[in-house]
Amino acid sequence: ILVYPRVLQNLFPLTALIFFFYTGVCRSPLGMSRGQILDEDISASSQWSDSTAAKYGRLDCEEGDGAWCPEIAGEPENMNEFLQIDLRSLHFITLVGTQGRHAGGIGNEFAQTYKIKYSRDGSRWISWRNRQGKEVIEGNRNAYDIVLKDMEPPIIARFVRFMPVIDHSMNVCMRVELYGCEWLDGLVSYNSPLGQQMTLNGQHVHLNDSVYDGAMSYSMTEGLGQLTDGMCGLDDFTHSHVYNVWPGYDYVGWSNESFPNGYVEIMFEFDRTRNFTTMKVHCNNMFSRRVKTFQKVVCYFRSELDWEATPISFSPVMDDVNPSARFVTVSLYNHMASAIKCQYYFSDIWMMFSEITFQSDTAMYNTTLAPPKTGPPIRDDPTHKVDDSNTRILIGCLVAIIFILVAIIVIILWRQVWQKMLEKVSRRMLDDELTASLSIQSETFTYNNNNSPSSVPSEQESNSTYERIFPLGPDYQEPSRLVRKLPEFSQTSEDTGEFQNVQEGVPHYAEADIVNLQGVTGGNTYAVSALTMDLLSGKDVAVEEFPRKLLTFKEKLGEGQFGEVHLCEAEGMQDFMDEEFSFDVIENQTVLVAVKMLRADANKNARNDFLKEIKIMSRLKDPNIIRLLAVCMSSDPLCMITEYMENGDLNQFLSRHEPEGMIALLSNAPTVSYSNLHHMATQIASGMKYLSSLNFVHRDLATRNCLVGKNYTIKIADFGMSRNLYSGDYYRIQGRAVLPIRWMSWESILLGKFTTSSDVWAFGVTLWEMLTFCKEQPYSQLSDEQVIENTGEFFRDQRRQIYLPQPPMCPDPVYKLMLSCWNRNTKERPSFQEIHHTLLDCIGY
Repeated sequence: ILVYPRVLQNLFPLTALIFFFYTGVCRSPLGMSRGQILDEDISASSQWSDSTAAKYGRLDCEEGDGAWCPEIAGEPENMNEFLQIDLRSLHFITLVGTQGRHAGGIGNEFAQTYKIKYSRDGSRWISWRNRQGKEVIEGNRNAYDIVLKDMEPPIIARFVRFMPVIDHSMNVCMRVELYGCEWLDGLVSYNSPLGQQMTLNGQHVHLNDSVYDGAMSYSMTEGLGQLTDGMCGLDDFTHSHVYNVWPGYDYVGWSNESFPNGYVEIMFEFDRTRNFTTMKVHCNNMFSRRVKTFQKVVCYFRSELDWEATPISFSPVMDDVNPSARFVTVSLYNHMASAIKCQYYFSDIWMMFSEITFQSDTAMYNTTLAPPKTGPPIRDDPTHKVDDSNTRILIGCLVAIIFILVAIIVIILWRQVWQKMLEKVSRRMLDDELTASLSIQSETFTYNNNNSPSSVPSEQESNSTYERIFPLGPDYQEPSRLVRKLPEFSQTSEDTGEFQNVQEGVPHYAEADIVNLQGVTGGNTYAVSALTMDLLSGKDVAVEEFPRKLLTFKEKLGEGQFGEVHLCEAEGMQDFMDEEFSFDVIENQTVLVAVKMLRADANKNARNDFLKEIKIMSRLKDPNIIRLLAVCMSSDPLCMITEYMENGDLNQFLSRHEPEGMIALLSNAPTVSYSNLHHMATQIASGMKYLSSLNFVHRDLATRNCLVGKNYTIKIADFGMSRNLYSGDYYRIQGRAVLPIRWMSWESILLGKFTTSSDVWAFGVTLWEMLTFCKEQPYSQLSDEQVIENTGEFFRDQRRQIYLPQPPMCPDPVYKLMLSCWNRNTKERPSFQEIHHTLLDCIGY
């Protein structure tokens, strides 16, 4: 993987389409905070004192006086202070982090804005600009928080300088970190003709290299740009991954009218002599627009000072059927070279490239093997020989690995055959018994005083036929038994108000034992694995008692069977915060909080669940999960105090806004940009990644359960069900439980199976809500009964199921991510970690 990272594109085509390997995975810290970068490789233009020297500018470290601080002198316009890092080799840098000087509360110096310069050779320095041409980067707002900024575009450099923008209104200090990985291509520059402009239906399509960092006059020299920025263009070159850019942004393109020889010549310079195996060129092939991949490429090699006389030539197969953009792989036959010059011949009027990459080994590798059957011979180098003993060891290891893999495959196949045999009988019955139509009346189960079920006709006619679904395997329980064992299905009738116990001896519905809490509002709280609950039960709740008199009632947010949720103002809440959490408010200012209150007449089971919920909530500490701040436990009613965000829930927030565009301009409505939508979606994925890492299942993920704060901050909550505003989002089962069926996976509705994979399904629906700005309910054209009937189509998997449509402004890669979340096979849905990585890499908003 380290030598050939782009092999991952074949394994993960969606990720490859959105963003290249380097930008998607290459986000590891390069060693400032962990010390891999040595003190001698960190320098600065000046320092305030020896204790604030350059070596102390390491992110999240408090050595010396806590940061690098330059000596401030002269006028602001003459300031050129910098902190420089030498990475010793070329690196692909995708992210930077900055922090001020905190020094345990003594320091309060930070850089509000800064610039970055970089160099590949230490002599020519380049000022970094974002894709809109802006140099200045927003920095820190306090001395302790770490602020991460994506490098868009990423940079390829050995030397990096952080240059604080100083205005003398305050002193600045910096701690920094670089994130990325080693630049394996070794490419240091490419020289190419300037990209040209196409006129298409009266629209100008600019195919220039907008991020090229070399000299640009009649041609581009001594730089790198869009052909190495890690971003592959879309099939339709008039659209882009990047929001708010011109048509053709992702591609560099040329017309054959400007090249009488019939080819475009590009020269590639490398850091050293390398042994080249392949070149991959990402080309557009939209032949309906007279754009095709190159007809032929001829490549020359320079190993020392002179160019080889004999080039290699390659002609790809022309494709006039599939207009998709694609990589064309060119074999370079292990040529040794420090520079390559390639001539790409036109096969139509236009030729467009978005990425060119090289796979190579160092020239130290043995090359005495026999030449390939085709292509020029490989140069012989008798000074380097292969160690035969090492080769034998390697072959032995490979043989052992093959045997192990064969054994694993045999075991897997045997288990599948055995399971199919066990399922045969059930599958025969399914043909006759399974129906997702709600046209048949079913019996509902009621409970007598000793909790034994008795089947009686329901007073209300119910069309639910869940009881008729038969189990397919050990993970799937018969729903007629499921109704008797799930806490949310086992609520008592409204007239008694009793909280029923789950029938003993009945297995849990999920793949692992689950402890389910009713919650004071009657809503779905987090489902917690029994193992996790056991671990939590042995720990004391580290939450402080908060004085009730400091709470001022604002409004009721919702209510349930055992309690209510109130919006309150809290005074002095900052005094109750631990070191890991603080409010961004002025001292002594009141803070909005949500107060979950347990009614004084709640029964013993409800009180126990309330205490368990406090214990669980006290352990959830993530920037994108609502935090438990304090409790009121000294007297009834028992209360837990959680965060609340000033902009309310995401559903209401987005429904009050419009996407940027002509409609918003005409209506003068407030807007939300796609980049901010992307930012919010990434935060939701991050919060769910944290919950899934703890084996927590949310069971009610939706925009109504996401709260919005300043700067589009998102925190996931769990009391959306308690609000009358969203009563239409929940479907009542036989007059008892209510379920958010339009957000639920098919296996959750039909089989009662709630797992992280079902949360992934709900995330896809939540993402769909966001991209429609919550203007309509999911499956708004279907009734509740038709929604449930549609889950039967997922179960039967005869390709008659209905998916949520692609929102008009949703990019294709994002809709593909949604569809992957709605995969029928739970094991083929992405994990939240994969979703989070994909959204971090995705720049399609």
